[in-house]
Amino acid sequence: MKFFKAAPTVLCMALLGFAVSSARADDWDKKTTITFSGPVEIPGVHLQGYGILPAGTYVFKVLDSKSDRHIVQIFSKDENTIYATILAIPNLRLKATDKTVMTFRERPAGQPEALRAWFYPGKEWGEEFVYPKARAITLAKETHTAVLSTSADITPEVAVAVKTPDEPIVVQLKQAPVMAVQPTGEEVEIAQAVTPVPPAVLAQNTPAETLPATASSLPLVALFGMLALAGALTLGLLQKRAL
Repeated sequence: MKFFKAAPTVLCMALLGFAVSSARADDWDKKTTITFSGPVEIPGVHLQGYGILPAGTYVFKVLDSKSDRHIVQIFSKDENTIYATILAIPNLRLKATDKTVMTFRERPAGQPEALRAWFYPGKEWGEEFVYPKARAITLAKETHTAVLSTSADITPEVAVAVKTPDEPIVVQLKQAPVMAVQPTGEEVEIAQAVTPVPPAVLAQNTPAETLPATASSLPLVALFGMLALAGALTLGLLQKRAL
């Protein structure tokens, strides 16, 4: 598969410090706490001044994964600050692992490694991150591998406060044209950089939405109560007629 053909340049892989909650909500948004031991370059729409994440602990979450365009967000450790809102494309891997795996693009000595993909434990596919076109061209030349890119121009300050999948910036990211840039600078289809995930596999690994926290079973209980009451009244009337 194309993802693994590029192994020499991308398998600067790290099984970094992380913690995953067992709550069902985290299974949906893939909430994962990651600790980077050194600075890491991130793609996409980021908080001004944070195109490079300093060494430290961060929280990764999927904001939206209802199509073949996913939106990933990077938070501060306390989740009070959103550092980045990133467009990602699902990328199939040969075998799921029981640990979080982050892959990077090796850079020249002294430069931060560039984040490439994030694989959640137990999933057959991961999130391959999309870089702005100009940056993707540079990375492709440096790493000698194809890099996903988009020509969409989105202002960082506008997108960092994104909280819901239906906000305009998220819609714009999901509709943005995505190509792959070769080391030569040539643009090709994204299949040159990622291994497409079959829709059936994607559906099996995408949990259904859960009800909002405000939802409860009280309406259903009330309905059963009313039906029971109606049944009791009907039975009473029938008994009176029988007398």
